[in-house]
Amino acid sequence: MSKEKVKVAFYWCASCGGCEEAVVDALAFLEDKMLDVLEQLEIVFWPVAIDMKRSDVEALKDGEIVVSFINGAIRLSEQEDMVKLLRRKSKIVIAYGACSYMGGIPSLANLHDREKIFNYIYKEAPTIVNPTGVVPQTEVEVPEGKLELPLFYNTVRALDQVIDVDYYIPGCPPAPETTVNALQALLSGQLPPKGSVIGAGNRALCDECPLNETKPEKIAITEFKRLATSAPEPDKCFLAQGFVCMGPVTREGCGARCIKVNRPCQGCYGPLDNVTDYGARAASYLASILDVPPDSKAIEKALSNLPDPIGKFYMFSLAKSLFKGKVVKK
Repeated sequence: MSKEKVKVAFYWCASCGGCEEAVVDALAFLEDKMLDVLEQLEIVFWPVAIDMKRSDVEALKDGEIVVSFINGAIRLSEQEDMVKLLRRKSKIVIAYGACSYMGGIPSLANLHDREKIFNYIYKEAPTIVNPTGVVPQTEVEVPEGKLELPLFYNTVRALDQVIDVDYYIPGCPPAPETTVNALQALLSGQLPPKGSVIGAGNRALCDECPLNETKPEKIAITEFKRLATSAPEPDKCFLAQGFVCMGPVTREGCGARCIKVNRPCQGCYGPLDNVTDYGARAASYLASILDVPPDSKAIEKALSNLPDPIGKFYMFSLAKSLFKGKVVKK
């Protein structure tokens, strides 16, 4: 790339804020190289960290931003409007983190529609006191004028279900190494084909797992265990112990962070290349290592410690699944 500074933007949609912290963590990870990297960047929009407005983005020429990092799923009309504006102003758009990449945990809300969510949150939850049943409205007239709120959509979508996305950086949130690898690829101009995951490899997490040597060649378990009721041995493959671990079907690149604190992989780095439905792939693999008699009672017993299979298999990817969510009949 030329010596001219690379104009970058950061924006968050429906997310927890962890991806914003991940950007800071990545810069800290660079240590003595941080200033060199920052000298190559010009941050033109980052509302969570710098006092910048939508008007600042609108004032830019189309394509003037070299790359926009957008994290979070699309839940509100305001988020859709902003990402469409950033798409127009950016040469490259990166879906940053699991929520932007696959819908993330917010997209589990697709198991319910807007009406059901509003009824529970504003009327039925045990801590709510709302005798008149007031719920948020997109517009309301008050003496001072008209107040507006963004429209709360009926479904949560991943970023590429709303705008064209050039690259994906996985993770909940992305590990510092992942973000640094992606930044280096961007600054060097050595980018893979459009639509690729950058910053992470295309092997299964098991390949970088410190417990991989303890994984049997053939795994056969009779039931699944829950962390809530069983403590895993810290030096033994989780799958071999009967705990649900998504390592065999999840992309490498996080440094096995969960494994290193004695927790199974949850799958936040998403599928390997050419996998259409992450949850279906995970369910298929786990079914292949379950060694029980082919009768309903034995299977039911073996699965009794999986009370929420959709939440487990599609924790980060429901929006990008084949069935997208629950079909609500009207």
